[in-house]
Amino acid sequence: MNNKIKTYLSQYAIYFVLLLLIIVIAIKDPSFISVRVFRDILVQSSTRIIIALGASLAILIGGADLSAGRLVGLAAVLSASLLQDPNYSARFFPHLPQLPLLVPLLITAIVGLLFGLLNGFVVSRFNVPPFIATLGTMVIAYGADNIYFSLPPNNSQPIAGLRKDFLELGTGGFLGIPYVVIIAVVITIIMWIIMNKTSFGKNLYAIGGNREAAVVSGVDVKKHILWLFAIAGTLYAIAGALEAARTGGATSEYGTMYELDAIAACVVGGWSVSGGVGTVPGVIVGVLLFTVINYGLTFIGMNPYWQLIIKGAIIVSAVAVDIRKYLTKK
Repeated sequence: MNNKIKTYLSQYAIYFVLLLLIIVIAIKDPSFISVRVFRDILVQSSTRIIIALGASLAILIGGADLSAGRLVGLAAVLSASLLQDPNYSARFFPHLPQLPLLVPLLITAIVGLLFGLLNGFVVSRFNVPPFIATLGTMVIAYGADNIYFSLPPNNSQPIAGLRKDFLELGTGGFLGIPYVVIIAVVITIIMWIIMNKTSFGKNLYAIGGNREAAVVSGVDVKKHILWLFAIAGTLYAIAGALEAARTGGATSEYGTMYELDAIAACVVGGWSVSGGVGTVPGVIVGVLLFTVINYGLTFIGMNPYWQLIIKGAIIVSAVAVDIRKYLTKK
């Protein structure tokens, strides 16, 4: 019986921590329990959830994708530069005709896809560890972003004056539900279906659990790795565009450290750093936990440096538990 209780607690510890954190903050300030706060937390979590879902794919095969944050930043700058109001005086492209909203978003998604394919090609073709391959891509994306951002006449000025239809995507809603939340929910459902109901997703779990066994079983490991990074890159681009729409602008510094937050959310949400273990709901709860920490502790006026200490302690604890599980299993 005790073993069952321990197993149950270890599996659902993250949910208890999230609930306990909400209760503590609510006791400190009861106004935290309100529709407005709940809405704000969901909106702030939405783009982070999309990024974390992309980052989880590399973790699933025992790697880490460090390019996420910089691809988010590149996508934010690219989408914002193509979707400025025609009457805005400081347009990035002064003579660019007004494009249908979907066109710049598709261009942005394709750029993310191409960077993801670059990651996947380097990892699958040359057997470079994902950590190193994506580190290189992170630097390339940051350099490309800054070169693009500094083009005249913009000359590294924050990109603003975005079109109303683009801003509506980030700040508007349907029946009171923000569009960014709806998009995040749709992407979450799609990713859950991919990971749980398709041979591609099941093969990724097999590769992460035991790559040699997956190869013997006939799984095309290189092809799966290529496409998992392609999917991740596309998700980062979507998140970057939504961040620009949500905040009303973009700079080349957008996305800084987002990759670490995404990886941390996945690990805290139960994704094993050893590969082969993880669930989509775990990603959601991991992101929500860190959003509640950031938003909730700021809400009650806690020193932001204490927030970092709490986040760091949670991350280290989660990884320690994961490693212990892995060693026990071996």
